[in-house]
Amino acid sequence: MSNEKDVNLNSSESSLEELLRDAKENIESGAPTAFEPDLPAEYADLVSDEDPEEAPMGKEPLPPVLKGVLYGAIVLAISIVLAVLAWKCVDEVCALTAVEEIVTVTVEETDTMGQLAKKLKDSGLIKYRWLFNMYCMASDAEEKIDPGTYELNTIYDYHALVYSMMETSENRATVEVTIPEGYEAEDIFRMLEENAVCSVADLEEAAANYEFDYWFLEDLEYGDYRRLEGYLFPDTYEFYVDDTPENVLARFLRNFDNKLSDEMKQDLDTLNKQLREQKLAEGFTEAEIRDLTIHDMIIVASLVEKETTGDAESGKIASVIYNRLCSRVYPCLNIDATIQYVLPERKDILSNADKAVISPYNTYTNAGLPVGPISNPGISSIRAALYPVDTDYYFYALDPAGGHYFSEDVYEHQAFLDSLTGVDRQAESEEETTDEQE
Repeated sequence: MSNEKDVNLNSSESSLEELLRDAKENIESGAPTAFEPDLPAEYADLVSDEDPEEAPMGKEPLPPVLKGVLYGAIVLAISIVLAVLAWKCVDEVCALTAVEEIVTVTVEETDTMGQLAKKLKDSGLIKYRWLFNMYCMASDAEEKIDPGTYELNTIYDYHALVYSMMETSENRATVEVTIPEGYEAEDIFRMLEENAVCSVADLEEAAANYEFDYWFLEDLEYGDYRRLEGYLFPDTYEFYVDDTPENVLARFLRNFDNKLSDEMKQDLDTLNKQLREQKLAEGFTEAEIRDLTIHDMIIVASLVEKETTGDAESGKIASVIYNRLCSRVYPCLNIDATIQYVLPERKDILSNADKAVISPYNTYTNAGLPVGPISNPGISSIRAALYPVDTDYYFYALDPAGGHYFSEDVYEHQAFLDSLTGVDRQAESEEETTDEQE
């Protein structure tokens, strides 16, 4: 028994030593044998068919040097993109590479900053609407830009663009308009609209209702654009395109105020003294006499402007008007131009029906001056109304030879008119007398 146990012990030790030796050889060779348990047949489907040597291995990390190169390349690319964007923005805001070109842009009263930016982009003045909007928000440009039409240059930077679209800017588009002497307010407004200065409707509204601070308008009623008739001084003006009606009309009124000197205002008192003496001599009472106002004088000047054929006879035309105002025999002025003023259209010859038209401007049916000026007189007609020639004329008529023929009484006046038509009233009267005697 003892010998048999010894043999088994020796055999077990030999197997253990052999197992350890194989394990040591596997470790030293670096290729350990995979453990494959011997499973019963019923668990065979749990055994993987994959070769353990074919199992995927993890990606090897990039070398540090390659990592540094890639990082530097990415940073460089981003820096280049940002630099290009920054340059484009700086070039846009400062207009560094812009090509010079004059562009006209109209800023409407109702335009938003977004709409204005679109107009500027469409005109080639800016490239990036979003950038211009950001600049405007940062600089409060919306408070600085005024409505109007402006002549802008594509080389303007954002700052210059904003300040060029202000009311006081020299870049506002302008147009030169010459208003002839004797034009009526309606004619002037139409001319201004044709030159894109302002619309007729806006001018009429402002003329009728806007409160202009001028001494010569203080007593004039509101509600009718003819309120400014006579005070829109004819001259050559340089107006802003698409300006406000208040600014446009103020230009006329300011010019009128400058033309009417203090000396001329004082001379109106002298004229009133002369007319007072003339009326008293004609039998007017103190209660009937009323001094002329500045408005009355401008009415007379407007009549002179419409009636005269030249400055040389303006003083005589004025004298006829004043002589009639101071006359009990000829209380009506009988001036055709006052009828033409209220007719829908101008006529070469007025009919009796025209002369009977019901209107406060009709000087055939109403004694004295019409209710208001019928034109906008120039300085010559104003001076003629203020400094009339001293005459005894009460009539005048167009002379085919030029100018007007002036008469002191109705007989002389009628004789002149008959001479124009070839009628000999004296001969006709003698014939009628002969016929009666027969």
